[in-house]
Amino acid sequence: MTNQINCKVDCVNGCLAPEHCVSKDEREKISKFISETSLDKMIEIAEIARLKKLNAPPKWIIPDEYK
Repeated sequence: MTNQINCKVDCVNGCLAPEHCVSKDEREKISKFISETSLDKMIEIAEIARLKKLNAPPKWIIPDEYK
């Protein structure tokens, strides 16, 4: 495919090139995960991620003008 498609902008109302869609594999993986994983397991995964983020040290962002 010679033309690049920006999916966030161009495919808002539906995929313009489903046969060349780069996110197709990802959607299939997500669908498989949702169908094979219990809601309790998903909640457990989310809780682990939440606690990990809560316990992470703060990240300071220093503006370029102060570097």
